[in-house]
Amino acid sequence: MLLVVGRIIRPHGVRGELVVEIRTDEPDSRFAVGKVYSTDPAATGPLTATGIRPHQGRFLMTFEEVGDRARADEVRGTFLCLDSETMDAPDDPDEYRDHDLWGLAVVTAEGETVGELTRIEHGPAHDSLVVKRKGANPAYIPFIKEMVTEVDVPGGRIVVDLPEGLLDL
Repeated sequence: MLLVVGRIIRPHGVRGELVVEIRTDEPDSRFAVGKVYSTDPAATGPLTATGIRPHQGRFLMTFEEVGDRARADEVRGTFLCLDSETMDAPDDPDEYRDHDLWGLAVVTAEGETVGELTRIEHGPAHDSLVVKRKGANPAYIPFIKEMVTEVDVPGGRIVVDLPEGLLDL
């Protein structure tokens, strides 16, 4: 599965350098000289990184396939992607990659089905599980130990212990 790790915002200067927005929580392992990125749209890539430096919370990057300002303008807005199979799994057993959890069933401790996890929203205080429910609006469940008591990726489920009324919001 291809995962977006960055997005080319715009050219920087006249020699093909590009401003890249970081879209990963592990930029040090996702961005490196020599790394080859698949792209979306596919016609703009693949792109091979030849230079990376930090700049105002983003990266300034150069790519082997982008040698001038004209080509840099052509790749504006391109998403940089890596294959999830090539990424290392988290070291912490309580840490998960978002795409490993997508599609898992969300159930209560009593076995009642809440729905299916469709995405994770990353907030400043905590992450939230966005759960698709049949015949109801999506549920937003804080991804904290007090409410998410078990994550069983091989078993295909997430067990939650929710306070009264949370699903009625």
